[in-house]
Amino acid sequence: MTAAIRPAAVAGMFYPASAQALSMLVDDLLEHAQEPEQLPRLPRALVVPHAGLVYSGPIAALAYRLLQRELSRAQWRRVVLLGPNHRLPLRDMALPEEAGWHTPLGDMQLDRPFMQQLQQSFELAVRSDVHLPEHSLEVQLPFLQRVAPELALVPILVGQTESEQTSRLIRYLWQDPHTLVLISSDLSHYHSWQEARRLDAITTGMILAEEPQLGSEQACGCHALNGLLLAARQAKLELSCLGQCTSGDTAGDKAQVVGYGAYVCF
Repeated sequence: MTAAIRPAAVAGMFYPASAQALSMLVDDLLEHAQEPEQLPRLPRALVVPHAGLVYSGPIAALAYRLLQRELSRAQWRRVVLLGPNHRLPLRDMALPEEAGWHTPLGDMQLDRPFMQQLQQSFELAVRSDVHLPEHSLEVQLPFLQRVAPELALVPILVGQTESEQTSRLIRYLWQDPHTLVLISSDLSHYHSWQEARRLDAITTGMILAEEPQLGSEQACGCHALNGLLLAARQAKLELSCLGQCTSGDTAGDKAQVVGYGAYVCF
């Protein structure tokens, strides 16, 4: 691994390129997010969307507000980000090689010793070529930088991976109380508002029932998400929906929308 810093790939597109504008946007989203219900146990994983912040930010903020509240009683030192690849093909799972990731709000350090530990137990390629243009994990960083800047990052892109393989990784991560898992995924894509609401309700039902058979037409991060659902079932954990909407409810028209949901596993 090198000591380079990964530059922001989608600043100015998925979120503002100005540090001031980005801070104001994220803080406003968090301020207007409804306070989540109290959980009987600490969160073990969060599921958040990854579109442009004006579209999916209001839903993502629900999960990050929960994270912000739970920090005081948790022991988290790192967050492992699992999300899909949109730009380049990928089989299995891949880590980046950089030492840190940059956004307009500054650099976040990667937990390289922990990444090397994971490579000893799991088949994790090192593929910065896949990570460099990818937005699904990057768009989580501005929220993390405002809510939990002390947490180190472990970004993992999940390609065509069997649920059991991803589940085994997540169950391994859960053995460490210092590790929080974050799954990045949007829901349905490019249906009418009414049809998207119907389809996403079915998907949410499968998520809450921990049915790890989601397809890519239901959730673009289905491979990581199915691994989480299988791991939650095996560990006898629960999932709850924090909120759900579409781009037609936030900053887009209702003719063709993308669905977003935020969920917590505890």
